[in-house]
Amino acid sequence: MTDLSAGYQDKDRYDRQRRIDWIDMDGIFQSKILVAGAGALGNEVVKNLVLSGFRHIDVVDMDEIVLSNLNRCLFFRDSDVKKIPKAVAVANKASELSPDAYVYPIVGKVQDIQTWDYDIVIGCLDNILARMHVNSHACYHGIPYIDGATDGMRGKVNAVLPGGPCLQCTMNKSHIREMEKRFSCTGDAVMFVPHLASDVTTTSVVAAIQVREAMKIASRRYDLCIRNVCYYDGTAGDMFILEVTTDPNCPNHEVQK
Repeated sequence: MTDLSAGYQDKDRYDRQRRIDWIDMDGIFQSKILVAGAGALGNEVVKNLVLSGFRHIDVVDMDEIVLSNLNRCLFFRDSDVKKIPKAVAVANKASELSPDAYVYPIVGKVQDIQTWDYDIVIGCLDNILARMHVNSHACYHGIPYIDGATDGMRGKVNAVLPGGPCLQCTMNKSHIREMEKRFSCTGDAVMFVPHLASDVTTTSVVAAIQVREAMKIASRRYDLCIRNVCYYDGTAGDMFILEVTTDPNCPNHEVQK
């Protein structure tokens, strides 16, 4: 029997979200998500996923928490520093946001994942090599991949849909030179560690765009998805789209053929 008592709408956790006509909550509930990276971007993405109704989320990250993470990572605490892996902290805290959410931590490299049985992959990574690995596996398995990146007040989101231009299609020579360099917050056993600027407001904006794209995909509204690269400039308060095309020589599209 339908509940028509006063205030019955407020008894549904997702009532206000259901009022957006293109959102399919059943599709969101059923989608299985991989979040690659549990740093600043990963924290915000997982938070948004859980609050949006996604219930099946794996989070992979190999690093532990350090003090400099705390000013932009919602789920980390001072007591976690050097004691808890990022993926575990995110999974434990994010699961508290909804009784229906199951957030599973994978402590290790994204390159070690063997089974790619996901509906959507969201990239929150800090190095090009890992991005290319995730991009190639997503392309091979026909999984939509939503890549995000930030640098200070700037950020970008690239939604890679099956059959469309992928992340590797947008690479240039400077990217290739950085491919073998792992960018890390910890610097453990690493040859090259850039100290890039990071800002929580930029992270919040980029993560919001990524999860909104995931909601479109889970709702099977590919027609609404970002087809190119979305750039955000927080200093100027500007956002713009850069058109990208499929590289006919990209090995990922050779595989798809």
